[in-house]
Amino acid sequence: MKEVRFVDALLEVNNLSVSFSTYAGKVQAVRGVNLFLKKGETLAIVGESGSGKSVTSKTIMNLLPKRSAQIEEGEILFEGKDLTKYSEKQMDKIRGSEISMIFQDPMTALNPTMTIGKQIAESILSHEKTSKKEAMQKAIALVKLVGIPNAEGRVNQYPHQFSGGMRQRVVIAIALACNPKVLIADEPTTALDVTIQAQILDLMKVIQQKMGTSIIIITHDLGVVANMADRVAVMYAGKIVETGKVDEIFYNPQHPYTWGLLGSMPNMETRGELVAIPGTPPDMLHPPKGDPFAERNEQALKIDFLREPPMFKLTETHFAATWLLHGKAPVVERPVKMQKGHLQTRKLQNANELQVRQLEPLVQIKNLKKYFSVGKNEVLKAVDNISIDIMRGETLGLVGESGCGKSTLGRTLMKLYEATDGEVFYRQELVHGKKKASQMKDFNRKVQMIFQDPYASLNPRKTVSDIIAEGIDIHGLAKTKEERRQKVYHLLEVVGLNRSHASRYPHEFSGGQRQRIGIARALAVEPEFIIADEPISALDVSIQAQVVNLMKKLQKEHDLTYLFIAHDLSMVKHISDRVGVMYLGNMVELASSDDLYNDPLHPYTQALLSAVPVPDPMREKSRNRIVLKGELPSPSTPPSGCRFRTRCPYALDSCAKEVPLWRELKKNHWAACHILK
Repeated sequence: MKEVRFVDALLEVNNLSVSFSTYAGKVQAVRGVNLFLKKGETLAIVGESGSGKSVTSKTIMNLLPKRSAQIEEGEILFEGKDLTKYSEKQMDKIRGSEISMIFQDPMTALNPTMTIGKQIAESILSHEKTSKKEAMQKAIALVKLVGIPNAEGRVNQYPHQFSGGMRQRVVIAIALACNPKVLIADEPTTALDVTIQAQILDLMKVIQQKMGTSIIIITHDLGVVANMADRVAVMYAGKIVETGKVDEIFYNPQHPYTWGLLGSMPNMETRGELVAIPGTPPDMLHPPKGDPFAERNEQALKIDFLREPPMFKLTETHFAATWLLHGKAPVVERPVKMQKGHLQTRKLQNANELQVRQLEPLVQIKNLKKYFSVGKNEVLKAVDNISIDIMRGETLGLVGESGCGKSTLGRTLMKLYEATDGEVFYRQELVHGKKKASQMKDFNRKVQMIFQDPYASLNPRKTVSDIIAEGIDIHGLAKTKEERRQKVYHLLEVVGLNRSHASRYPHEFSGGQRQRIGIARALAVEPEFIIADEPISALDVSIQAQVVNLMKKLQKEHDLTYLFIAHDLSMVKHISDRVGVMYLGNMVELASSDDLYNDPLHPYTQALLSAVPVPDPMREKSRNRIVLKGELPSPSTPPSGCRFRTRCPYALDSCAKEVPLWRELKKNHWAACHILK
């Protein structure tokens, strides 16, 4: 059954099917999609990578590549007119003025050779009859509207002079330049820190209220959906599998795929093993015959493999495409492990076990500094006087905004960067300074890194077998080719892949599978300490759950120690024994994950935690957030005294004069703040 067609819909997508011609055949990216958007509402489209979310939005904007993409059938009605029949010249009048888009990566969406003022004014000049002076005045007003201070001066600056959050604000200003009726936001906050993400989402809501804009937000973050959406459409394998009001989707989901998505997203109370959706999405070169989710669905019926389910109506606004809703289907309830709150009763680990572990530090960091020269007389203090221990067998989480020094700290521990000052000890041996080649080779075997980007960190010209075995070859860990082959096969099985994958190349794998290959490569040399630098930020929530569960399993089996760097605070809490919070090169708080999240002491930690989106609409809409002032200062010119004071809502006069001491304020709970006694 198709959704009820609303006469007051501003935008309608009816039975849309889109395919791409590739060297391997025709990819059926979007298959019979039906959507509608009313004036002033927000529709969220969710689903894993490759489900057709972005293709649907780009089809609405007519931004698909002309050579390879074809609209097989369907219509896109905007104010009753079919956009699929519009010429490129006609669409030029619609794009930007009537329908605008916010793209995922603000750096690639902006022209690096033009000032941001000219880029905003360019959109105004192309759609409105106005002078350059008037267009620039409107650009300044838009810069103020999106919350960028000193608008008159900053319109003359270039994109590289802005932070990631500020660049995203500029992209929003460009999208709003001509007061569009529909705003499509494609993963607008994926690459942003939680504090900046919260600001961008608040900004979009304020603009919607002021201008009556209708918003389509595409995301895989269910916390963002709970914060923003009025209605939700769940996509899988090019189809809408469930749609309804936000409360209906979160509190009464009916499709097994929706159950899996909701179950795989941790919140601050989540304990135990995360719920991961088994398997991977189907190959859209050859879509499955019946229900596309059947192969991954533990509740699948026989008919799911034979016939595609229709849309069943639950309420006037809630529809789901699953045979479980058929009148003759057996009663199958949502699995307990995927229900809200189920994971909250499990203990992460034995507290006594952690205390025993903490007696033996594997890595000791003492007064560590790492500075970079960025000009004739300018020094960037990326890591500035940090002292912590990392215990053998533990996972130390490290959080903080982009630019705070997290990745620099990880790379300095690995000796990818030489320390400017201070000491790092690994197994009580000094890491930095002159080392013999044999000592460095041994150190490089024991300390490995899992990189953030599973696409860029694998050599596209090498097979998976050669990628994984590279460390084995360097360190001479296999005496024969057969032993080398068997080690690779074993590592593939350890990370949940199979032997047949050994002969393939990286481009033949999904993002989650590539990250598994990166983990197998790190494990190949039998390390003791792994630095995981944002290892899950590029992955969907269901794949994140698989990777995190795998890392925890491997830690138990191989007695691994992790430094887990991330900006997803929910996932950091779930995987970490202790969590450290960094701000502008300094450590501001360190405690066990439960202590830090249940009783944060530092105002910056409190602000970070209050900004984490919760995948629960009722809780999300009733929360109080601590809003930080301004943006992160430059590490090359940090404020005097406490570096956080310029953004702190509780700053005292003394905060500007003295650097706060790093103190143990409660047992095993450290912080550096003047207001804490």
